[in-house]
Amino acid sequence: MTSTGQARRTGSTEPVWWGWGPASAHEPLPDEVRGLLARLGIPARPTAPVPLDQVRLPPARLPVVAREALATIVGSGHVHTHDEARIRHCRGRSTTDLLRLRAGDAGAAPDAVVLPADHDEVLAVLRLASRERIVVVPFGGGTSVVGGLEPARPAERPVVALDLARLDALGRVDRESGTAELGAGLRGPRAEALLAEHGLSLGHVPQSWEYATIGGFAATRSSGQASAGYGRFDELVVGLRVATPVGSWELGRAPASAAGPDLRELLLGSEGAFGVITQVVARVRPLPARRIFEGWSVPDFATGTRLLRTLAAGDLRPTVCRLSDETETVGGLARPPRPGGPAAATGSGSGTGTDLADGLTGGCHLVTGYEGAAPAVERRAAEVAGVLLAGGARRLDAAAGPDWERGRFRAPYLRDALLDQGIFAETLETAGFWATLPALYAGVRAALIGSLGAAQLSPVVMCHISHLYATGASLYFTVVCAQGVDPIGSWRAAKTAAGDAIVAAGGTITHHHAVGTEHRPWLDAEIGGLGVDVLRAVKRTLDPAGILNPGILVA
Repeated sequence: MTSTGQARRTGSTEPVWWGWGPASAHEPLPDEVRGLLARLGIPARPTAPVPLDQVRLPPARLPVVAREALATIVGSGHVHTHDEARIRHCRGRSTTDLLRLRAGDAGAAPDAVVLPADHDEVLAVLRLASRERIVVVPFGGGTSVVGGLEPARPAERPVVALDLARLDALGRVDRESGTAELGAGLRGPRAEALLAEHGLSLGHVPQSWEYATIGGFAATRSSGQASAGYGRFDELVVGLRVATPVGSWELGRAPASAAGPDLRELLLGSEGAFGVITQVVARVRPLPARRIFEGWSVPDFATGTRLLRTLAAGDLRPTVCRLSDETETVGGLARPPRPGGPAAATGSGSGTGTDLADGLTGGCHLVTGYEGAAPAVERRAAEVAGVLLAGGARRLDAAAGPDWERGRFRAPYLRDALLDQGIFAETLETAGFWATLPALYAGVRAALIGSLGAAQLSPVVMCHISHLYATGASLYFTVVCAQGVDPIGSWRAAKTAAGDAIVAAGGTITHHHAVGTEHRPWLDAEIGGLGVDVLRAVKRTLDPAGILNPGILVA
């Protein structure tokens, strides 16, 4: 494995402050991709990030007495107020976040970064913050793409980022029960490495896996590439230990309970607004003895969707399943291009929206993957293949599945390479029931193309299905377009149009990215006004001073 590949697989290198991952993993945008985008009406306008010393920071507002009190709790070496620490904890990793950072705008930076060592220190920090009215932003991997790290900033109230990186221990491993205690600050690769020493695996590998943390997985209801086989992260959570401004809270005493509503659900997806998750007790499984990935081509997206519905209804879901639509298949995100391979596409940049699928006859790319005991893997792969072949799918060459798996983590790096060329790229996701999925797909796609096309930005809109359920599936959209004069404003308008289309089609406003601030305008439509009132009541009970991530999830 190359050094770049190793960096991507282990997440062991410090990421750049202006993008995703370590500098060693960044590569320039390939000439053929740049040429393709130019033909589609998306010109390259090279735009480098400003130097770190030119990033604009607001004056720190944390009083000296408060800083000294924090240092008493966590140690003076674990309270940082220098510029780089503040910049690295400013916002998340959405494209709009990065556009601001790359332009030198760190106006949302915290006044200090505090790194507690354990649950008790987190509790002490929260008590102090409540007393002194200091806003606290729980910080895991910093990978939010929905504004989850940019809270409302009440006038004159200082803000600290509570970085949980030191809560990175593997606690008790209960092999008999199949559970493990995981520190909230453990990054995905480190958690897997520690569990592997016991012959175990969590099996949770989202695209943010290199840098996202166990606490973040829980706080955002994360879904990984193998969720059909292992389950979403919230399904893996057996117990939680949480620090709140009013005290400790431990949840999860048994594998199942009828002792009232499951209160773990209040913390799963709460995005640090109700408390700080310091430890997760998760279900773990033996390391898979066999892992295989296969590539398929189906005639079109509608046919592929029907085949996936058949698999899900028959309880034949692969561990990993990803169906790309025609545009994503041709655009190259479905399968990384081989060196020297052609970059095929059709269409031209009309300024009102580009469809790479025009004239496409090659079908849609489908990846299936299987993990587990060898006999079970072989049996499930054969059963799924029978359904796919009967439905008109054809096998691709043996490299197709492994090619996708090797390129699994390339998308954020590709996004950064596009930004380096002044090209906008962003994602959004939703989910719906099988009966409404076609209308949801068409509605969101039309909304994005319509909004960005009207702004003469030549949008290319790609989509894939990546998470299957018995009753429905998720849709994950990727948008590439010209930046224009106001790229952030243009994207906000497009995201608003897409959000309205999602609600109109009966989809969820977020399948796994969480609510943050970006999806909050549609939360009422998702859970109802009464549901929002319930969340506000929980917030008032657990965080009466309103210090935890104000404005995130609920206003």
